[in-house]
Amino acid sequence: MADTPTTAKDALAFCEENDVRFVRLWFTDLLGQLKSFSINASELEDAFEGGMGFDGSSISGFNPIEEADMIAVPDPSTMSLIPWRPEQDKRVARMFCDVRVPGGDPYEGDPRWIMRRALERAKEMGFDAYNIGPELEYFYFRSAKPDGGVPEILDEGGYFDLTTLDAGSDVRRETILALEQLGIHVEYAHHEVGPSQHEVDMRYKDALAMSDDCMTYRITVKEYAMKYGWHATFMPKPLQGENGSGMHVHQSLSKDGRNAFFDADDQYFLSDTAKAFIAGQLKHAREISPLFAQWVNSYKRLVPGFEAPVYLSWSRRNRSALIRVPLYHPGKEQATRAELRCPDPACNPYLCFAGMLHAGLEGIEHGYELPEPMEQNLYHLTPEERQRRGIEQLPETLGEAIEIAAESELVLRVLGEHAFNRFIEIKRSEWDDYRVRVTPFEIEQFLPIL
Repeated sequence: MADTPTTAKDALAFCEENDVRFVRLWFTDLLGQLKSFSINASELEDAFEGGMGFDGSSISGFNPIEEADMIAVPDPSTMSLIPWRPEQDKRVARMFCDVRVPGGDPYEGDPRWIMRRALERAKEMGFDAYNIGPELEYFYFRSAKPDGGVPEILDEGGYFDLTTLDAGSDVRRETILALEQLGIHVEYAHHEVGPSQHEVDMRYKDALAMSDDCMTYRITVKEYAMKYGWHATFMPKPLQGENGSGMHVHQSLSKDGRNAFFDADDQYFLSDTAKAFIAGQLKHAREISPLFAQWVNSYKRLVPGFEAPVYLSWSRRNRSALIRVPLYHPGKEQATRAELRCPDPACNPYLCFAGMLHAGLEGIEHGYELPEPMEQNLYHLTPEERQRRGIEQLPETLGEAIEIAAESELVLRVLGEHAFNRFIEIKRSEWDDYRVRVTPFEIEQFLPIL
């Protein structure tokens, strides 16, 4: 049998061969939080046949109590041993699940189903795959709840530092080894720009598999940080005055096994498909921003001056643009891609990638025209200069973003009516809760003088 199961029969044999006693069934709520429950390996055959029931009313964004019954159906192709669980005696494996309703139909609010629907649209338009290569940044801190409210960093290292300042190198190494045990191909890892900030980059995959891998990546990073007594966070902006954590997403479409973004005769080596796809993402970026920048804190990262792009333009070299097209190298046609630089690593990856794909497909379907690239530093342009050039900006707050999304037919198409309504409701509640809070800034600045 192959090392990686593909069928229910393979998965059952995998459990027997590896002495698996428990299987954790993973799925994701609407906000991208990983959910899990364990079953005895002896129950796995029944789980494949009819799924395992659970109470959906207790899951954020799922059904109300009167429609609470849901079923988790494990996907055998996602089975892996959990490396941070004991390897002696009986082992523990995990599988991602598709969520269904009684009767067997897909649950419309399941993020995995939302991603599957986006991929089906691409397939109907003639594309084999939507390939994704995200770069997730994160921080290590000494505690999740620091004294005084200020996170305590582990080092003062900077970008690509290879010194004793990089206090996270050992835990990062163990994390990479664990990811590889989980079937995730790691290309490289390094210290990022901010103090105690790190990045581990995964090799590109089809968007559904990569969404699963992003969820696995985040829990793995956190588990190994905890092993060292530290806390890892994907919070977009945990430190004032320092770069936040982004998730730059490299993406391409394939058709008939070839990269549909490449054209040898174009001055940018971009096909008409690629240009229309990029144009679609630029046109709809403001609408889908709550999908790639999901939290109140996300918009404290998306400000000029900290390497987070906020202006709706594209370039080849200029990293201040929203979308960057890496330079073409002869013989590397398959590597032709567009890098969307605005998402952050705390998003729900299924919703984020689905929104990105739909936006790009809109551009292809409707023949959007791609403007000329902007190769100068956009942060140095005045508001008047940006206005003259027709360069728009991402929403500045979650409140602004969610109201734009609430009027978007595209976001409705991405999420489906059920998930759309629940998502808008939850995000409006988050914004309302945030905007009525009195912050330490206000107390410090205004209490003594007003």
